[in-house]
Amino acid sequence: MNAQALTWRHALLAFAVVAVWGTNFVVIKVALAHLPPLAFAALRFTFAFLPAAFFIKRPAVPWKNLIAYGLLIGAGQFGLLFIAMKAFISPGLASLVVQTQVFFTIGMAMWLTKEKIRGFQIAALALATVGLGVILMHTDANTTPLGLGLILLAAMSWAGGNIVQRATPGVSSLAYVVWASLFSVPPLAILSLVTEGWPAISHGIASAGLTTWAAVLWQSVGNTLFGYVAWGYLLARYPAATVSPWSLLVPVFGMGASAALLGEPLPSWKILAAVLVIGGLAINILGPKIWRPKLTAAA
Repeated sequence: MNAQALTWRHALLAFAVVAVWGTNFVVIKVALAHLPPLAFAALRFTFAFLPAAFFIKRPAVPWKNLIAYGLLIGAGQFGLLFIAMKAFISPGLASLVVQTQVFFTIGMAMWLTKEKIRGFQIAALALATVGLGVILMHTDANTTPLGLGLILLAAMSWAGGNIVQRATPGVSSLAYVVWASLFSVPPLAILSLVTEGWPAISHGIASAGLTTWAAVLWQSVGNTLFGYVAWGYLLARYPAATVSPWSLLVPVFGMGASAALLGEPLPSWKILAAVLVIGGLAINILGPKIWRPKLTAAA
């Protein structure tokens, strides 16, 4: 499909995906009420791999790429994210700050390709950095400097996973995520046993009710399988510049759902931080369309 604008059906699908990804932070918080964070992450990737691996063929990429992606996204992104959300940062702010992975991804890609940074990218990063500064100035018991640091490290790990995945273009994102999950589980399980201990793990699993297990499955089925299938479907039919801006709604849903369902306060400083960070992300996503490089006339 060559059309730039999404049809109304595809717009609804994009809306559904970002709604799932955004509200997922509330789902994470629900599961963390019973499960230790690293044990929860291990369960998430276990169910992302099984039973999907029986129906989805392993992507034709080197095993080292799947291992690296599994470690970065599993132990790195989600392990750190879940630890932070257990006690050190609110779900709404976590959904906002983790989106800074965009800037880490750009920085890593530029470092590898030696590409020169453009003016709009500097402006975007500066705006988002000011937003993070606003959050840092208002840390309290619910949003600690440690939590902010852990989320930034999670975003950096997510960016590293993006770089690894981009090294093998043309591969199904769903297949990549499913099979890389195989290598997320062992390190998460080992770290959970060492740092959280079997008594905490067994107690968490034994005390988990239907709601907790539904949250675990939602992480694997809704967030991962549905999300990646639907997003990949849209990217296969529209330019990335048409689909990508929808991701700006993820922190909107994250903060809104956390406020509505968990009672997370939304003071003016938090709204200001969200506007600054999302504004920076918007400039970065829309920048290539607005500020096109000037073409030099042929001699």
